[in-house]
Amino acid sequence: MRRKAGIRKRIYGIPEKPRLTVFRSHKHIYAQIIDDLSGKTLVSAGTVQDKVATGGGTAGAQAVGKTLAERAVAAGIKAVAFDRNGFRYHGRVKALAEQAREAGLAF
Repeated sequence: MRRKAGIRKRIYGIPEKPRLTVFRSHKHIYAQIIDDLSGKTLVSAGTVQDKVATGGGTAGAQAVGKTLAERAVAAGIKAVAFDRNGFRYHGRVKALAEQAREAGLAF
């Protein structure tokens, strides 16, 4: 909780550069792009809701990152602030971020 609070103090999503936040559970991974000023989720993707991949492993994280970035670019979002939500930038979180970058998001 302390790690998450420390990260959230520094990262804030504005309409020009919304916040991309990641949540991973044991089975699945979810990502959403949030405008913190209005408190609204602009774009979201996850292994459970969209049936993007069969599981939340590295392959699932890559599929979620690509899907999220494609939806964001279609919605007119080019740049985001990356919020790893207290998780280490390693494994599934890293795979999601790298795939989102390749698909067109800048962060």
